[in-house]
Order: sequence, then structure tokens, then C-alpha cells
Amino acid sequence: MAGNSQRDVVIIGGGHNGLVTAFYLAKAGFKPLVLERSAQVGGAAVTDEFHAGFRCSTLAHTAGPIRPDIVRDMQLEKHGLRMITPEVCVTTLSPDGRALSLYQDAGKSAQEIAAFSQKDAGKYPEFQQSLGKISKVIADALATTAPDIDDPSRSDLWSMLKTGRAIRRLGKKDMFRLLRWGPMAVADLASEYFETELLRAVVAARGVFGTFLGPWSAGSALVLLVRAAGDPYPAGSAIFAAGGTGAVTQAMASAAQAAGAEIRSGAEVIEIRVQNGQATGVLLSTGEEISTKAVISNADPKRTLLKLTDPVHLSPDFVQRIQHYRGNGTVAKVNLALSGVPQFTALQNGASAALKGRIHIGHEIDYLERAFDESKYGQFSKQPYLEVTIPSLTDPTLVPEGKHVMSIYMQYAPYKLKGDWEQQRKALGQTVVKTLAQYAPNLPELILTHQIITPLDLEERYGLTGGQIFHGDLALDQFFTMRPLLDWARYKTPIENLYLCGSGTHPGAGLTGGSGANAAREILKGLKK
Repeated sequence: MAGNSQRDVVIIGGGHNGLVTAFYLAKAGFKPLVLERSAQVGGAAVTDEFHAGFRCSTLAHTAGPIRPDIVRDMQLEKHGLRMITPEVCVTTLSPDGRALSLYQDAGKSAQEIAAFSQKDAGKYPEFQQSLGKISKVIADALATTAPDIDDPSRSDLWSMLKTGRAIRRLGKKDMFRLLRWGPMAVADLASEYFETELLRAVVAARGVFGTFLGPWSAGSALVLLVRAAGDPYPAGSAIFAAGGTGAVTQAMASAAQAAGAEIRSGAEVIEIRVQNGQATGVLLSTGEEISTKAVISNADPKRTLLKLTDPVHLSPDFVQRIQHYRGNGTVAKVNLALSGVPQFTALQNGASAALKGRIHIGHEIDYLERAFDESKYGQFSKQPYLEVTIPSLTDPTLVPEGKHVMSIYMQYAPYKLKGDWEQQRKALGQTVVKTLAQYAPNLPELILTHQIITPLDLEERYGLTGGQIFHGDLALDQFFTMRPLLDWARYKTPIENLYLCGSGTHPGAGLTGGSGANAAREILKGLKK
């Protein structure tokens, strides 16, 4: 259907941040139109049936945690969202048959840790408390717009003053920690607190998940702090949505529509129209053109500015800078349909609670670093770091009775592979199963089918440039006022009326909705002018 129509605002991409932005704009009286190229909204937060009767969170398998103010504003529970929070956050396994479970309750975690080290058991609550205090300050900073460095406005100055005061209120010890921890390698941070390798590794893993960093990389501790801003547990928590992660974005879509947004799926934008330095509308793959006052892109910065927009409308300097914005994925995803529950050697007796949270494979910091080493040279890790969930244990609606699904993040799988991803797909799946079989020997015989998603699939099927799940590396030089670029961290682009609202903008870490909410606040200022 070709033709032309007129809309207030067009949002490209119905991922979670696009839906959050749509909701806030609709609440403010605008009528945003969300255009999603897939058959269902959700982006990287979707639930699909990948085998007859077996449903699984296709990509993101834990739900956020979504920023509490967004959950409250959108009234997501009213729109059908039900969260499941198991008692165990994460269980980390070692090849010698030992397991360490960390709980929502710091005291219970300390009891578990005591079996490995009394000293670490004493240190753990202290670390969690410090992390909680520091991450609260970071969370407040992440909920504000990054300031304009050259010409800060009054609201920028006020935000910076509030953040400065909050840092001072931490007290000398925690203020020093905050300033010191950020640039550190997360391996050093974990080792300062703990002597148990299993505990060090599961804490350190949080600073490298989804990034092109190893635990010994400078700045990986900052990734831990940013992730802790939404979730102060040292190794992260386990929060699932009933019905899989797609239930989060379905509830968001429902809330956005109730507020007055319109959502069209199966609508692929192939070009952002620009005239005289202003975005004027979008062109769809069907030939339909939609004129609009503002275009907001939930696609990543590179896709938006180098692919959907003709770079001729940008200065050569800006084009060069955005080309150098780093975003090479390191994560693959494997989903398994299982005929039963795998028997983990370390979790034989009455350990089903341990399997309801996240399961971590990567028993020491050197193991994680070696896995990273291979990816630097274009190989996927033969002994990978894995994050595993069995969501059907807490949500039986996902599977036929008595059956299960297993969702596995595999790292490191470099987007820039030596060789061809299509030819390596099977080998990647075999490596993941073989690695898990060291811990759960009966797993291979339970597998009914598997779905293997490579970084190339993440780019081609889900529109994530470079297969980067966060729309760009989380790294020291791509945070806060530098996400995606210095001078362009406030959701605007050099093209007037073209905005960004995806994870490639500040704060940009995972399924929190922070980028979408922050972007909506700034875009409304522009629209009201």
C-alpha cells in the first residue's frame, strides 16, 4: 500500500524503549505511531514458540529490572504483567562438583559462602551494602539527562549539583570507593573483597556480560556499577516475567495504546526522509510515506544515522565519529526444548530451588579471561562463559506438561568471526551443550531440539548492528555524556527533529526502560517548543 499520511510523531522500532517513549508522549497528548518491522513488538524482549508447544524468551531471558517509576507510571501489572522472583538469584557451579547459591537475602547468601570461606561470608553483606549505597547514587544520575558539557543549562547545573551532594552524602569511605571503582578491572574489585574463586568469578561476570571486555579489562567495574544501579545484588538477581520476557513488552504495548499511541507491526521503515536539515517523515518498504513533526528511532545509532538516514545530511566529521562508535557483539543465544529436568552433579539432593534462578558457568576469573582471549582473535570460546535459566521450573505455562525449556547466553561469540557464522552455527551449539554436560551429564539425552542464534542473526533478524545487544559497547568511553558520542548524549541528533531513544543512548544498560523514559522527557521539551 503506497500513499502518504500525516502523523504527530513516528517511532521506529517497537522494542521496550520505543514503547516506553511512546507511552510518555501519548500521556503528554501527542499521538505517536510506532512502526515495528517484525510481526510482534518487543525487539530483543520477545517470547516465541521455537518447537511445538515450547515457548521461551528468545533473547533477553531476565526482565530488567525495569525502572520502578516506569512500572508505576505505565501500570504494567494492570496490563497483565506478572513478575516471578525466585529466592535464589544465581547458582554458580565448579567443575569439581561444588555449587554456591546466592539469595535475595544477604544473610542466607553469607551462610552459603561460609561453606567456602568464613572471611568471605563476613565480607559479602558489607560489599552488598556498599554497592547498594553507591548504586543508588548512580541510579539517580542514570535517570537524569547527561549534561551539555560546553553549555550546561540551569537544569543541567541543578542535576550536577544534586549528584554532587548525593556523592558527598555517601561519606568519605564510599565516596572514595565510587571514584576509585569505576575505572578498575572488575577482577581487581572482586579480588579485593573475596578470596573464593567461585564467588569472585560470578561477581566479575556481571561486569563483562554482553560487552567486549574481559574481567581484567579496565572499566569493567563501571559496567558492574551501572548494572547494579537497577539491581544492587553483587552478582545480580533473577527476575522473570510470567509468559517469558515478551510479556514485558506486550504489557508495555498495551499501556502505550491505552494512553493513545498507535502500534503497527509488520511495518518496516527503510528510510528517514530529510529536507533542509530536518527530518520530515519516513518511507516504508511498501512504498508508503508518512510525514511527521518528529522521527524517533529506537534502532541503534549506527543503523539510524548511517543506514536509515542518508549520511549526506551529516557532516563528514560526525559520520567519521559515528562510524567509530564501537558495537561488536560477543553473545550468542541457545534455547533448548527438553524432555525433563537436567541432573546437575553439584545439585543432587533437594536442590531444585537452585535451578529456579540463574545458573552461572565460569568458575574462576582466569576461565572468564581465557574465554575472552579467544574472541579477541576471531574465535568463539571453546570453554565459554554461560548464563543459563530453566524458566519452565517457575512458569510451567511455557511448555507441555513434564517438559522444560532451557535458555542459555553464551559468551564469547565474536560478531567478527574468522570464518562464516552459518558454517560455525552447529559447532557453537555443540560447544554449549558439551560445556553444560560437564555439569549436567544427562543433558544431551534430554534435548528434543535447539534454537541457535548467532551474533549475525542478532544483526540480520533483530536489527542489532554488529550483533551488539546493548546497541553499542558498554565501555568507559561510551557512557553517560559520551553515549553514543560526546555532544550528542541528549537524544537529539545533528538532524533537527530526529531523535534517538534506544539502548545506544544514556543510560543504555539492558531491559530497564531508562533510555526510553529519559528520551521522552527531552523530546517533549523539543515538541512543545
